[in-house]
Amino acid sequence: MKKRIGYLSVEDIFRDLSPQERQEVEHSFSETTFRRGEVIYTPEEENLFLLKRGIVQLYRLTREGEKRVIDTLGPGIIFGEMSLIGQGMYNTFAQAVEDCTLGTMERTALERLLLQRPRVALRIVEGVGKRLSEAESLLEDITFKGVSARLASLLLRLMKEQGPVIAGYTHQALADTIGTYRETTTQTLGVFKRQGLIRIGRKRLQILDVEGLREIAEK
Repeated sequence: MKKRIGYLSVEDIFRDLSPQERQEVEHSFSETTFRRGEVIYTPEEENLFLLKRGIVQLYRLTREGEKRVIDTLGPGIIFGEMSLIGQGMYNTFAQAVEDCTLGTMERTALERLLLQRPRVALRIVEGVGKRLSEAESLLEDITFKGVSARLASLLLRLMKEQGPVIAGYTHQALADTIGTYRETTTQTLGVFKRQGLIRIGRKRLQILDVEGLREIAEK
C-alpha cells in the first residue's frame, strides 16, 4: 500500500535532516505492537504515531454509533499530528486491521522536537494543509454526489496513490469511506465491472477505464 495523499511519510519529515539528526528523531519514538482488531488510539490521544509494519484503519463513530472509515494507512505513514494544531482527534479512532508495529512519540517529546528542528515542524504543517484540502474534497463528494459518482471519485483518488491496481480495501471499507452500505457498494462495483471500467479480485481492484470513471465522477 502506497502513501495516502495528505499524510506524512517518514521521508517527508526526515528529508531535510542529516543522518545523525534523523537517528536522534527515530530514537524519540517508543515501539509498540498491536494485534489485529486492537484499538490503537481513541479521541483523547495527543501522540504522534509512526506505522512501521501492518495496516491501520482510521474511523469515526456517528451519533447513532455507526462506524465511518476515514482512511486506511500502510507502513511508513505518520499520523496523529492533527492534535498539534488544536484539531484534536475528536471522535476519531485508529484500529489495527492486521498485526501492527508502531512508533509512538508523546506530545511533550514532539513539542521539544519541533522547537529543536523547525524544518520538521514545517513539513508537518505542509502535510496538515494537504490533508485538510483532501478532506474538503471528500466532504463535497459525500454532500453533492450520488453513490456511483462518489465511488468513482474514490477509486480515482486511490489510483493516484497506488496505481491502476488498488489493494487492501474490502467492499465494506470502500462503503464506509463514501458513506453508504456495503451491499450498495458491491452492486455499484458490479455495474462498473459490467461496463468494463474495472476488474475485481479478492481485496483488489484494477482500473481499466480511467476516462469512463472520470465521466461518472463528474456527474
